[in-house]
Amino acid sequence: MNNILLVIIITIAIATLLNVLLKKIEMPTIIGYIISGTIIVSLFHFSESSKEQLGHLAEFGIVFLMFTIGLEFSFRHLKNMKKEVFLYGALEVFGAGSIFSAIAHYVFDLNVKTAIAIGFALALSSTAIVLKVLNENKEIHSGYGRITLGILLFQDLAVIPILLFISIITSDSSESLDNLLIQLLISAAVVFFVFFIAGKYLIERFFQWTLGANSEEIFLVAVFLIVIGFSFFVEEIGFTYSLGAFLAGMVLAETRYRYRIEADLAPFRDILLGVFFVTIGMQIDWHSFLTYGHIILGLLVGIIIIKSLIIYLSIRFFIQRRTAIKTTLALFQVGEFALVVLSLAFNKGLIEDWTNQVLVITVVLSMIITPFILKNIKRIADYAFIPPQNLQKEFELVGEQFKNHVIICGYGPVGQMVAKDLKEKNILYIILEHDAGLVQNAINEGESAVFLANASQKSVLEHFNVGDSLAVIVAIDNERQRWLICENIASFGSHINTIVKVNNRQEEAIIRSLGVKHIINGRMVIADMLAQRAITCSIE
Repeated sequence: MNNILLVIIITIAIATLLNVLLKKIEMPTIIGYIISGTIIVSLFHFSESSKEQLGHLAEFGIVFLMFTIGLEFSFRHLKNMKKEVFLYGALEVFGAGSIFSAIAHYVFDLNVKTAIAIGFALALSSTAIVLKVLNENKEIHSGYGRITLGILLFQDLAVIPILLFISIITSDSSESLDNLLIQLLISAAVVFFVFFIAGKYLIERFFQWTLGANSEEIFLVAVFLIVIGFSFFVEEIGFTYSLGAFLAGMVLAETRYRYRIEADLAPFRDILLGVFFVTIGMQIDWHSFLTYGHIILGLLVGIIIIKSLIIYLSIRFFIQRRTAIKTTLALFQVGEFALVVLSLAFNKGLIEDWTNQVLVITVVLSMIITPFILKNIKRIADYAFIPPQNLQKEFELVGEQFKNHVIICGYGPVGQMVAKDLKEKNILYIILEHDAGLVQNAINEGESAVFLANASQKSVLEHFNVGDSLAVIVAIDNERQRWLICENIASFGSHINTIVKVNNRQEEAIIRSLGVKHIINGRMVIADMLAQRAITCSIE
């Protein structure tokens, strides 16, 4: 490879051409990047050192992705997610790792050390692909998105012990496991202390100082310094770049600059993620696929089925069935950190060359399938509860009959109280709720006007005659879903009487810009009530 610039130009050209064509048929850009990497590695000869250098560059795509995810989750938010991270995540990793290890040992007759390395590698899912698609679909804060993120975070944490285990069992060193675990705990304590102190006392002052220069360029450079510096520090003391980036994002989430930082970094994150997926494609050896194709496809199907069952059974008894199915569909694949684990196991002599290549291709193929599943995840989950023909039949029976009715979007606590009040006043209403568990609970309680439907879809609103309704009450908790519903309602005309509850003035301004006139600011209403009560008490 004599001209690296030529390789870069050809790679960008192929990726651009493929992604333009794929976008026309609504396929994700991830696939275009992976195929580009496969084509490039076939056209040019890359040495192992070159691939390793590109791999280090590509890691920064995951770094910036995890950083922007961290911006969405403050320390308080993560504390509230302890069940998702430490319970669901632990059940998935140890459950899948143990079962895959047992299968590798007893079915494929691999030695125990090799079986454990492979088993726990297969337990890991793709942080990069799953979180990228969840972000694009605005579902990172949904019920299944929150659980998916929690499990992925635990998997990122689990990478360190897995790599440590492989190093221990293949090392000639006399250093004991107890000493290594003590070092790991000390490193974790150091990370927590540094991030807590930096986040509370230093970061905000640092950004105030850089903003004094009144330069967007300097501000952006300062953000890069924080992200890369924190990632490097955490990696140096034994953890991963991505974990450091996530913690850095959490630290900055506590500051006033989080939204500005997220907007400025989005283009860099997506470009570097593209590089990451190109390097994933470079690891596919199609000659091995032709030779071991039947084995690879068999493993792919077997891993997906077994892992899906393990994930579903691990979380089903704690959450609603629909959410469990969507979480399973999001995490069925094997991810990029599995490639890191397999690479170390191969370099340490635990895995043979042909076994490594078969596993790598299987992992990459599972990652390629993932965007297609995530794109249709709601449709698949709906099919698991109500077959499409039955759902359509239900719409046909009732959709056209409604007129001068109130549409309640969402059957959470607010929606339930609204429905109860309307029922007492003998006002015709219908409830649109996309959570099958809430729908079933409503039916069990005798509520006959509830329908399993997603109010953020324009076709659903049209089917339930939103144009002829008396009012539409948006009682959805998810902020982004509220925006989408209001935007779709506005497209039917300004005559529709829409009532929306918002959380703050910023959201109120956004909703008002969509043409909604009846907006209830929860904070202002509560403030007015408190002030009124205080005045009333003083008069009495």
